[in-house]
Amino acid sequence: MLSVLIETRNDEEGLARTLASLIGGAVEGVVRDVIVCDAGSTDQTHRVAEHAGCHYLAGGIAAGIGQAKGDWLLLLEPGARLAEGWIEEVVAHTARQTMPARFSRARANRTPFLARVFSGNRALAEGLVISKRQASALAKNARSAEALARGLASRRLNAEIWVAPPK
Repeated sequence: MLSVLIETRNDEEGLARTLASLIGGAVEGVVRDVIVCDAGSTDQTHRVAEHAGCHYLAGGIAAGIGQAKGDWLLLLEPGARLAEGWIEEVVAHTARQTMPARFSRARANRTPFLARVFSGNRALAEGLVISKRQASALAKNARSAEALARGLASRRLNAEIWVAPPK
């Protein structure tokens, strides 16, 4: 079972798009809970989270990891959307692997090579599937989900993600 953590700040529209892409995982019983870790939003982010049945925390990623019920965590940026087929790939990965994994960018969403090289890469742009145990250990020194994911060696999943637009 998987817990989804989304760290957000003033991105109610992006959060709604991300939550919509998780519905299939909830129906299949793969997504156990969704935790929205809010970093001081002043918009209606809390209402979007509450209407979708998510746990809403006004705090950092470490608090979210502590409340997660699943043995595996899926960290996403608000606005990212998982493409069809992600459920089977994540289930297969968590059954046989212990290392973290990231999604592949959707073909229509890929940026040209030089643009990727010279732009500031976001560590969570492709999401992150990580064991709760490993995330808990990393969260002790990380102030955000982005910091937790940065520089982490991971496997590439054969499932696609539509990356959230840069802010």
